[in-house]
Amino acid sequence: MKDSAGDERVLVIPCSGIGKVQGLVSREATYMVTDELARDETETLCLALLVKGDAEAVTKVRSQRCITIDGCGKACARTSVDVAGGQPVESIQVAEFFKAHRGAQPGTAGVLKPDGWAIVRDIAETVAGNVARLSHSEEVAP
Repeated sequence: MKDSAGDERVLVIPCSGIGKVQGLVSREATYMVTDELARDETETLCLALLVKGDAEAVTKVRSQRCITIDGCGKACARTSVDVAGGQPVESIQVAEFFKAHRGAQPGTAGVLKPDGWAIVRDIAETVAGNVARLSHSEEVAP
């Protein structure tokens, strides 16, 4: 999909992380970016389709810039993009944002508390900022 400037949208791909609050945070941060903060510059796709080898999903990660958001150190989203032949321009680790919110009570795998939503917002704003820099052909901050 192309944005108004004719550039491809950035794919934001979260981990599945079912059963863990970090997975829920990664998915909600993705939706906040793609539905609210950078809706015209981003889109997402289902990680399961990529893992399964769905031709359309594989083509997208090979041809579009990708940002992955992983809930844990296993980095399933990043690894899946790599295996499919994509090259993420950024890989976010939810755990790094949890460190900045030490002592927070984010919620459960099914329901976020206010602390969890604050972490979601921090991640989403970081990703949206990097998407904005990408759309202006700047390097993404490390």
